[in-house]
Amino acid sequence: MSDTRRDKITASDVSDIKQFYDEVYHVGADAASAEPNRHYLRLAGKLDIRSGENILDVACGTGGWLEVCSERGASVAGIDLSTRAIAVCRRRIPEGEFHDQPAETLPFRDSEFDVVTCLGSLEHFLDPVASLREMVRVAKPDARFCILVPNSDFLTRKLGLFSGTYQVAAKEVVRTLEEWDVLFTEAGLRVDRRWRDLHVLNLHWITRGSPMMWPARALQALVLPLWPMRWQYQVYHVCRAEPAAIVR
Repeated sequence: MSDTRRDKITASDVSDIKQFYDEVYHVGADAASAEPNRHYLRLAGKLDIRSGENILDVACGTGGWLEVCSERGASVAGIDLSTRAIAVCRRRIPEGEFHDQPAETLPFRDSEFDVVTCLGSLEHFLDPVASLREMVRVAKPDARFCILVPNSDFLTRKLGLFSGTYQVAAKEVVRTLEEWDVLFTEAGLRVDRRWRDLHVLNLHWITRGSPMMWPARALQALVLPLWPMRWQYQVYHVCRAEPAAIVR
């Protein structure tokens, strides 16, 4: 579904995607991992997550990122379309606030959060601009936003060696970095800085799936740090809300 059809999003659209995440994507999800994800630990340091801050993660999945934030002393909240994923979050972080519903309408007050994150999910939303505007609404005027999105100029994709994640079966719209910037601007966000997503630089990611693919995965992990930003697979965007977008 293209962004030009925002006004035609139906309950059936939402239900179909929810069914995919509940019955396919999150089937077999564990209540908690044995130890914190080191990638999330590094991200918490880069974002300077502090004790006492209010953190919202949109499309929070099973809560691994929010668990790291909570362990740093932050108060955490999450929203995800998947009821199954939210059930895991509630077991994992009993003190957190979690809701299973679409991101286009957030069940939070205006100016509530110090940090709003959306990590590797915006490309799956039915209406990404509406969702971003809701994130701006619930964030404090000086809040930090961190949004991780895929890049359609990813070199491996352009060479025809990668066609997207299996979430394509639900919905996946991948844009260039320039197109993402236009989307963020439309929602009232200004990008302050960007950096590469290099979470694939680990043995766990390289050895996922068929052993026949391990050499290709290892090669990709090695070259990503050398490629320019425009060829990266995913890119983090740290943003601030433009004053004109903050309507109270």
